[in-house]
Amino acid sequence: MLSTAMPAPNDAAFSIPARVYYEDTDAAGVVYYANYLRYCERARTEWLRALGFEQRTMCDELRTVFVVRAVQADYLAPARLDDALSIVTRLTRLGRASLVFAQSVVRGEQVLFDSRITIACVNAASGRPTPIPTALRSLLPAIADPT
Repeated sequence: MLSTAMPAPNDAAFSIPARVYYEDTDAAGVVYYANYLRYCERARTEWLRALGFEQRTMCDELRTVFVVRAVQADYLAPARLDDALSIVTRLTRLGRASLVFAQSVVRGEQVLFDSRITIACVNAASGRPTPIPTALRSLLPAIADPT
């Protein structure tokens, strides 16, 4: 499930593949609703890794972590066992201490799940907001005023 592609700047999408396994489904045989958020988390982690940053290293060395602040989610159609999916991630806003992503789960050309997820950068010890590390910020597109 790894991507070796570097995330493209601005509105270009970063995408990773995913397969629906039995463990992802509910009693009705469709992907359990919360698992779409797990897919999105994995895609954001791989996006960050493709930029050259790993979450464990950020925590240990930079003393910063990313936490989910807000989620807006639209469930449009079900994914089912064995479906081949793409998790598409776009950075839509870059704030001083936050990132906003548009993320979708897609099967072929059909969007199954669409979300807007706000991520906050916080100090690993205190849990308080802190600016996005300069080393990471310098790699991100300037798509919004960092205020």
